[in-house]
Amino acid sequence: MTRLLPPILLTAAILLGWEIACRMLQVPPWFLPPPSAVATALIARAPLLAASAGATFWMALQALFLATVLGGGLALAVSLSRPAEQAVRPLAVALQVTPVVAIAPLVMIWAGLDNADRAVVALAAAVAFFPLFSGVLTGLKSADPDLERLFDLYGATPVQRLIRLRLPTALPFMLEGLRVAAGLAVIGAVVAEFVSGSGATQGLAWRLLEAGNRLRTADMLAALTCLMIMGLLLNAAVGLLERAVRRRLS
Repeated sequence: MTRLLPPILLTAAILLGWEIACRMLQVPPWFLPPPSAVATALIARAPLLAASAGATFWMALQALFLATVLGGGLALAVSLSRPAEQAVRPLAVALQVTPVVAIAPLVMIWAGLDNADRAVVALAAAVAFFPLFSGVLTGLKSADPDLERLFDLYGATPVQRLIRLRLPTALPFMLEGLRVAAGLAVIGAVVAEFVSGSGATQGLAWRLLEAGNRLRTADMLAALTCLMIMGLLLNAAVGLLERAVRRRLS
């Protein structure tokens, strides 16, 4: 409770100030509705928003899994060879700095207009790829130099060194990369839904577009609230996994 109480009190104060300001200044509802109107919209559209949130969440989870397998696996592979790392890292950085909106049309063509969900998952995985790749690779290279020399002394093979020394050392970096990638997977899924230009996925991004085109600002903020809750839940799940792993290792 000591950790939860301060953010709860701050959020309540912000919402109260927002409500009072909207009523006193008579702000038009289409411009900025009060929190009470957002809560009403959230309740009224709860079934539809829940279904859309489930669709976005499922695509974000698939993207996170795909990014974990590809990013972590590639980092493990190139960590065994310095030339391979030097060859792959610039390509990984290039993928990271390329805006998802720039490659979305290509991915939509490759996936097919009838498979918009696959395109969204691929684009979200591309967004979440680099934190996992970089975190795992950095962790694998952070082993104690004295222990590295000890493994050299005993003639350890690269695989033995990887399993018995580098992987345990890299675990905290992997978990931190997973935490960052989890948030990026949600962001990537929503952005990919926006730029895909298709309502086939029926995720939260489509609800935002639908409400925005009709100037239903309260519905937009209700969808944003669902999106924030979903991101917080995913982040909390990764945090629980991290604490469980740390307790087991300690």
